[in-house]
Amino acid sequence: MKILVVGSGGREHALCWAIAGSPLCKKLYCAPGNAGIAREAECVAIGSEDIPALVTFARDKQIDFVVVGPEAPLVAGLVDALEAAGIKAFGPSAKAAELEGSKGFMKDLAARCKVPTAMYQRFRDAGQAKAFVQAYAKNHPGKGIVVKADGLAAGKGVTVCPDPKDALAAIDEAMLDKRFGTAGNEVVIEECLIGEEVSFFALCDGTTALPFGSAQDHKRVGDGDEGPNTGGMGAYSPAPAMTPLLSEQVMAEIIRPTLAGMAAMGRPFKGILFAGLMITDSGPKLIEFNVRFGDPECEVLIPRLMSDLLPALIATRDGQLKNFALRWQDRAALAVVMAARGYPNDPLRGTVIGGLDEAGKIQGVTVFHAGTKAQDGKVLANGGRILAVTAVANTLPAAFTSAYEAVDRIQWPEGFCRNDIGWRAIPSWRKLRGLKR
Repeated sequence: MKILVVGSGGREHALCWAIAGSPLCKKLYCAPGNAGIAREAECVAIGSEDIPALVTFARDKQIDFVVVGPEAPLVAGLVDALEAAGIKAFGPSAKAAELEGSKGFMKDLAARCKVPTAMYQRFRDAGQAKAFVQAYAKNHPGKGIVVKADGLAAGKGVTVCPDPKDALAAIDEAMLDKRFGTAGNEVVIEECLIGEEVSFFALCDGTTALPFGSAQDHKRVGDGDEGPNTGGMGAYSPAPAMTPLLSEQVMAEIIRPTLAGMAAMGRPFKGILFAGLMITDSGPKLIEFNVRFGDPECEVLIPRLMSDLLPALIATRDGQLKNFALRWQDRAALAVVMAARGYPNDPLRGTVIGGLDEAGKIQGVTVFHAGTKAQDGKVLANGGRILAVTAVANTLPAAFTSAYEAVDRIQWPEGFCRNDIGWRAIPSWRKLRGLKR
């Protein structure tokens, strides 16, 4: 088959890395790709949101199957356009992708389907939103509030506010200052859930859902979960908190009801459903849905998959998951994201990255590229999050050690990373890193 992967991040590199090894894949393209993906696929200079150009390319090259990585083209209707042109594609329709495209839509659906989630309200008026925050703070003293931009904000539109003053500022930032553009025209305000966050994934073919593993990521830019939110500074899989019993509870109470609810609305969901969960004292609760593989979660899920990924993606699109099964390595994976200095606000671009081949020589390590480009035989930083240094090992501490050993081999003074990826699951991480504090 001729395959096209759409996107340019670490997630898409992991997808290309897996698909390139499939016996079903005769030719692999990626649009637009990056310097690392160029080792797996032929990169094409078409932006991931240029829907007409992507459809034309797929038609001209007689592409058999398209895998869409990022959320923006999914929400914009890329899968609809491809399917209308007779080109099979993995990912939800625009109507189904509203599960991520609108947090308000997602919360309303959860309420209708009795999916456990946080108490919430939706607002289009900043004054009404602030009045709600003040009333909530008065009636629930000491309890945190979460303010979310309704639309897509590259993983940065959620503000957890321990103090109501923070919530009022977050409303101004989203609705009045337009930090997130039109995504902040509406906000969702909800109670702050307490517990352990877990990412849970399931392939969905419209009627059947198949579990696709769990992970935990680190959103804050700095060690100890300090600093602003990012798209993700690292992740590990599987999530120790996600036991087999809990996994089945999530499928029964969250995934399957959502799938049935979307089908009942005439918006059958096909693709990967990424549930952000909070494991509370009263059980798992839904924080939000994403409609694509996470990034960097994808970089720790895919290396653990023993089965051929491509047939699973095709079966998802074709509605054939009922009798499908996946095999997983009983091993751990951990990814450390290396970002450009200045990220997440104003990352430094154009700096040279060395030592990548040396890092990749460590057993079990794969360096997935995100914001990179090739120029004059060198790899340059070309974004915010640049690399996802991923290690697979028999235990999580061993994966931690290998990933950071690989990080130490990369020669990039203008880059940085967190030193504590996996700290929740590895109490002795400081000792492993040789840190005294």
